[in-house]
Amino acid sequence: TWPHVERLSKETPVIIPIAALEQHGHHLPLFTDSILLGEIVQRVHKAMSDRALFAPLMWLGNSHHHMDFNGTLSCQPRCYLDLLNGLVDNFIVHGFKRIFLLNGHGGNDIPGKQSMFEIRQEYRSRNDLLLLFSTYWSLGCQPYISFPGFVQQEMGHACEWETSMLLRIAPQLVGDYQAAGPVEPGNAFRPATRAWITKDRSQPGHIGWPQHASAEKGEHLLNEFSKDVTKMIQRIIEWDGTGWDEGEAKKR
Repeated sequence: TWPHVERLSKETPVIIPIAALEQHGHHLPLFTDSILLGEIVQRVHKAMSDRALFAPLMWLGNSHHHMDFNGTLSCQPRCYLDLLNGLVDNFIVHGFKRIFLLNGHGGNDIPGKQSMFEIRQEYRSRNDLLLLFSTYWSLGCQPYISFPGFVQQEMGHACEWETSMLLRIAPQLVGDYQAAGPVEPGNAFRPATRAWITKDRSQPGHIGWPQHASAEKGEHLLNEFSKDVTKMIQRIIEWDGTGWDEGEAKKR
Protein backbone atom coordinates (compact mmCIF):
# COMPACT_ATOMS: atom_id res chain seq x y z
CA THR A 1 0.00 0.00 0.00
CA TRP A 2 1.07 3.61 -0.36
CA PRO A 3 1.42 4.11 3.42
CA HIS A 4 3.77 1.12 3.50
CA VAL A 5 5.96 2.67 0.81
CA GLU A 6 5.77 6.06 2.54
CA ARG A 7 7.14 4.56 5.76
CA LEU A 8 10.17 3.01 4.05
CA SER A 9 13.55 4.62 4.63
CA LYS A 10 14.32 6.78 1.63
CA GLU A 11 17.83 5.27 1.68
CA THR A 12 16.23 1.97 0.59
CA PRO A 13 17.56 0.92 -2.83
CA VAL A 14 14.88 0.90 -5.53
CA ILE A 15 15.34 -1.78 -8.20
CA ILE A 16 13.54 -1.14 -11.51
CA PRO A 17 13.79 -4.20 -13.81
CA ILE A 18 13.53 -3.41 -17.54
CA ALA A 19 13.35 -6.01 -20.30
CA ALA A 20 11.61 -6.55 -23.67
CA LEU A 21 9.18 -8.49 -25.84
CA GLU A 22 10.85 -9.37 -29.14
CA GLN A 23 11.72 -12.19 -31.52
CA HIS A 24 14.13 -14.84 -30.25
CA GLY A 25 14.77 -16.96 -33.30
CA HIS A 26 12.79 -20.06 -34.25
CA HIS A 27 13.11 -21.82 -30.89
CA LEU A 28 12.55 -19.31 -28.05
CA PRO A 29 9.43 -17.29 -27.12
CA LEU A 30 8.99 -13.58 -27.72
CA PHE A 31 8.91 -12.93 -23.98
CA THR A 32 12.35 -14.50 -23.33
CA ASP A 33 14.12 -11.41 -21.97
CA SER A 34 11.31 -10.63 -19.55
CA ILE A 35 11.02 -14.26 -18.41
CA LEU A 36 14.75 -14.48 -17.69
CA LEU A 37 15.05 -11.15 -15.89
CA GLY A 38 11.89 -11.95 -13.94
CA GLU A 39 13.44 -15.20 -12.72
CA ILE A 40 16.63 -13.44 -11.64
CA VAL A 41 14.68 -10.73 -9.83
CA GLN A 42 12.59 -13.35 -8.02
CA ARG A 43 15.75 -15.11 -6.84
CA VAL A 44 17.31 -11.85 -5.67
CA HIS A 45 14.07 -10.77 -3.99
CA LYS A 46 14.14 -13.87 -1.78
CA ALA A 47 17.48 -12.75 -0.38
CA MET A 48 16.93 -8.96 -0.35
CA SER A 49 13.18 -8.33 0.17
CA ASP A 50 13.76 -6.69 3.56
CA ARG A 51 16.56 -4.45 2.26
CA ALA A 52 15.39 -3.23 -1.18
CA LEU A 53 12.22 -2.14 -2.96
CA PHE A 54 11.51 -3.97 -6.23
CA ALA A 55 9.34 -2.30 -8.85
CA PRO A 56 7.26 -4.42 -11.27
CA LEU A 57 9.14 -5.51 -14.36
CA MET A 58 8.83 -3.16 -17.35
CA TRP A 59 8.36 -5.61 -20.24
CA LEU A 60 8.28 -3.08 -23.11
CA GLY A 61 11.77 -2.26 -24.36
CA ASN A 62 13.70 -0.62 -27.17
CA SER A 63 13.64 -3.40 -29.80
CA HIS A 64 13.38 -1.61 -33.13
CA HIS A 65 16.34 -3.56 -34.52
CA HIS A 66 14.12 -6.68 -34.34
CA MET A 67 11.10 -5.17 -36.09
CA ASP A 68 11.67 -7.18 -39.28
CA PHE A 69 10.51 -10.24 -37.29
CA ASN A 70 6.81 -10.66 -36.58
CA GLY A 71 5.61 -10.43 -33.00
CA THR A 72 8.23 -7.96 -31.82
CA LEU A 73 6.81 -5.06 -29.82
CA SER A 74 9.05 -2.02 -29.41
CA CYS A 75 8.93 1.44 -27.93
CA GLN A 76 10.38 4.16 -30.15
CA PRO A 77 13.89 4.98 -28.82
CA ARG A 78 13.13 8.57 -27.79
CA CYS A 79 9.79 7.56 -26.30
CA TYR A 80 11.48 4.75 -24.39
CA LEU A 81 14.08 7.14 -22.99
CA ASP A 82 11.30 9.42 -21.78
CA LEU A 83 9.53 6.43 -20.23
CA LEU A 84 12.63 5.48 -18.23
CA ASN A 85 13.19 9.09 -17.20
CA GLY A 86 9.63 9.22 -15.92
CA LEU A 87 9.92 6.00 -13.93
CA VAL A 88 13.13 7.10 -12.24
CA ASP A 89 11.79 10.59 -11.56
CA ASN A 90 8.65 9.13 -9.94
CA PHE A 91 10.77 7.47 -7.26
CA ILE A 92 12.84 10.62 -6.72
CA VAL A 93 9.62 12.60 -6.24
CA HIS A 94 8.63 10.04 -3.59
CA GLY A 95 11.90 10.76 -1.79
CA PHE A 96 14.03 7.76 -2.76
CA LYS A 97 17.72 8.44 -3.40
CA ARG A 98 19.24 5.13 -4.54
CA ILE A 99 17.81 3.89 -7.82
CA PHE A 100 19.08 0.99 -9.91
CA LEU A 101 17.81 0.29 -13.43
CA LEU A 102 18.43 -3.45 -13.81
CA ASN A 103 18.39 -4.38 -17.48
CA GLY A 104 17.71 -7.69 -19.22
CA HIS A 105 17.83 -6.68 -22.91
CA GLY A 106 20.82 -5.48 -24.93
CA GLY A 107 18.80 -2.90 -26.88
CA ASN A 108 17.98 -1.07 -23.63
CA ASP A 109 21.64 -0.47 -22.84
CA ILE A 110 22.13 2.89 -24.54
CA PRO A 111 18.78 4.49 -23.59
CA GLY A 112 19.15 3.16 -20.04
CA LYS A 113 22.52 4.81 -19.56
CA GLN A 114 21.32 8.00 -21.25
CA SER A 115 18.29 8.09 -18.97
CA MET A 116 20.41 8.05 -15.83
CA PHE A 117 22.71 10.68 -17.33
CA GLU A 118 19.77 12.99 -18.11
CA ILE A 119 18.17 12.54 -14.69
CA ARG A 120 21.47 13.42 -13.01
CA GLN A 121 21.63 16.69 -14.98
CA GLU A 122 18.09 17.51 -13.95
CA TYR A 123 19.00 17.12 -10.27
CA ARG A 124 22.52 18.54 -10.57
CA SER A 125 22.25 20.53 -7.32
CA ARG A 126 21.96 17.33 -5.26
CA ASN A 127 24.81 15.13 -4.09
CA ASP A 128 22.68 12.56 -2.27
CA LEU A 129 21.45 10.69 -5.37
CA LEU A 130 22.89 7.37 -6.50
CA LEU A 131 21.63 6.61 -10.01
CA LEU A 132 22.83 3.33 -11.50
CA PHE A 133 22.25 1.28 -14.63
CA SER A 134 23.54 -2.18 -15.50
CA THR A 135 22.63 -5.20 -17.56
CA TYR A 136 22.58 -8.35 -15.44
CA TRP A 137 25.12 -10.26 -17.51
CA SER A 138 27.59 -7.34 -17.34
CA LEU A 139 28.10 -7.30 -13.58
CA GLY A 140 31.35 -9.22 -13.53
CA CYS A 141 30.88 -12.98 -13.36
CA GLN A 142 32.49 -15.23 -15.95
CA PRO A 143 30.23 -18.30 -15.91
CA TYR A 144 32.18 -20.06 -18.66
CA ILE A 145 35.21 -20.22 -16.33
CA SER A 146 33.46 -21.66 -13.28
CA PHE A 147 31.44 -24.25 -15.24
CA PRO A 148 33.12 -26.31 -17.99
CA GLY A 149 31.52 -26.92 -21.35
CA PHE A 150 30.43 -23.44 -22.44
CA VAL A 151 31.08 -22.53 -26.05
CA GLN A 152 30.13 -18.87 -25.70
CA GLN A 153 32.04 -16.40 -23.58
CA GLU A 154 29.50 -13.58 -23.89
CA MET A 155 25.76 -13.13 -24.17
CA GLY A 156 24.30 -13.51 -27.66
CA HIS A 157 20.65 -13.63 -28.68
CA ALA A 158 18.51 -16.76 -28.35
CA CYS A 159 21.94 -18.27 -27.88
CA GLU A 160 23.58 -20.96 -25.74
CA TRP A 161 23.14 -18.84 -22.62
CA GLU A 162 19.53 -17.71 -23.08
CA THR A 163 18.42 -21.10 -24.36
CA SER A 164 20.06 -22.82 -21.37
CA MET A 165 18.27 -20.57 -18.89
CA LEU A 166 14.91 -21.17 -20.58
CA LEU A 167 15.56 -24.92 -20.56
CA ARG A 168 16.05 -24.64 -16.79
CA ILE A 169 12.95 -22.62 -15.90
CA ALA A 170 10.45 -23.17 -18.75
CA PRO A 171 11.52 -26.09 -20.98
CA GLN A 172 7.98 -26.38 -22.38
CA LEU A 173 8.54 -23.03 -24.13
CA VAL A 174 11.75 -24.08 -25.90
CA GLY A 175 11.54 -25.34 -29.48
CA ASP A 176 14.05 -27.36 -31.50
CA TYR A 177 17.18 -25.49 -30.40
CA GLN A 178 19.44 -28.32 -31.53
CA ALA A 179 18.46 -27.68 -35.14
CA ALA A 180 19.52 -24.03 -34.90
CA GLY A 181 22.83 -23.64 -36.66
CA PRO A 182 25.64 -21.43 -35.35
CA VAL A 183 25.53 -17.71 -36.10
CA GLU A 184 28.85 -16.04 -35.28
CA PRO A 185 28.43 -12.93 -33.11
CA GLY A 186 31.20 -10.83 -34.67
CA ASN A 187 31.74 -7.11 -34.28
CA ALA A 188 32.24 -5.55 -37.69
CA PHE A 189 34.68 -2.66 -38.05
CA ARG A 190 35.93 -2.91 -34.47
CA PRO A 191 36.81 -0.70 -32.60
CA ALA A 192 34.17 1.48 -34.26
CA THR A 193 30.52 0.68 -33.58
CA ARG A 194 28.53 -0.11 -36.71
CA ALA A 195 24.81 0.66 -36.78
CA TRP A 196 22.84 -2.52 -37.45
CA ILE A 197 19.49 -4.23 -37.53
CA THR A 198 19.20 -7.89 -36.63
CA LYS A 199 18.75 -9.09 -40.21
CA ASP A 200 22.14 -7.57 -41.06
CA ARG A 201 23.64 -10.20 -38.78
CA SER A 202 21.21 -13.12 -38.69
CA GLN A 203 18.46 -14.33 -41.03
CA PRO A 204 16.95 -16.83 -38.53
CA GLY A 205 17.02 -14.26 -35.73
CA HIS A 206 19.40 -15.90 -33.26
CA ILE A 207 23.06 -15.02 -32.67
CA GLY A 208 25.35 -17.59 -31.08
CA TRP A 209 25.31 -21.36 -30.59
CA PRO A 210 21.96 -22.42 -29.09
CA GLN A 211 22.57 -26.08 -30.02
CA HIS A 212 25.04 -26.32 -27.11
CA ALA A 213 22.48 -25.32 -24.48
CA SER A 214 21.53 -27.41 -21.44
CA ALA A 215 19.40 -26.99 -18.33
CA GLU A 216 22.49 -27.56 -16.17
CA LYS A 217 24.24 -24.64 -17.82
CA GLY A 218 21.07 -22.63 -17.35
CA GLU A 219 20.96 -23.15 -13.60
CA HIS A 220 24.59 -22.16 -13.31
CA LEU A 221 23.98 -18.97 -15.31
CA LEU A 222 20.90 -18.00 -13.30
CA ASN A 223 22.73 -18.64 -10.03
CA GLU A 224 25.79 -16.61 -11.03
CA PHE A 225 23.78 -13.71 -12.43
CA SER A 226 21.55 -13.61 -9.33
CA LYS A 227 24.61 -13.51 -7.07
CA ASP A 228 26.02 -10.62 -9.09
CA VAL A 229 22.81 -8.59 -8.74
CA THR A 230 22.63 -9.32 -5.01
CA LYS A 231 26.21 -8.12 -4.56
CA MET A 232 25.48 -4.92 -6.45
CA ILE A 233 22.44 -4.16 -4.29
CA GLN A 234 24.57 -4.69 -1.19
CA ARG A 235 27.10 -2.18 -2.55
CA ILE A 236 24.25 0.29 -3.04
CA ILE A 237 23.16 -0.22 0.57
CA GLU A 238 26.70 0.38 1.83
CA TRP A 239 27.20 3.65 -0.07
CA ASP A 240 27.88 6.51 2.39
CA GLY A 241 25.14 8.72 0.94
CA THR A 242 27.18 11.57 -0.53
CA GLY A 243 30.59 10.46 -1.78
CA TRP A 244 31.51 9.73 -5.39
CA ASP A 245 33.46 6.62 -4.46
CA GLU A 246 31.56 3.88 -2.64
CA GLY A 247 34.55 3.55 -0.30
CA GLU A 248 34.73 7.20 0.80
CA ALA A 249 33.19 6.48 4.19
CA LYS A 250 35.83 3.84 4.94
CA LYS A 251 38.63 6.20 3.88
CA ARG A 252 37.43 8.87 6.32
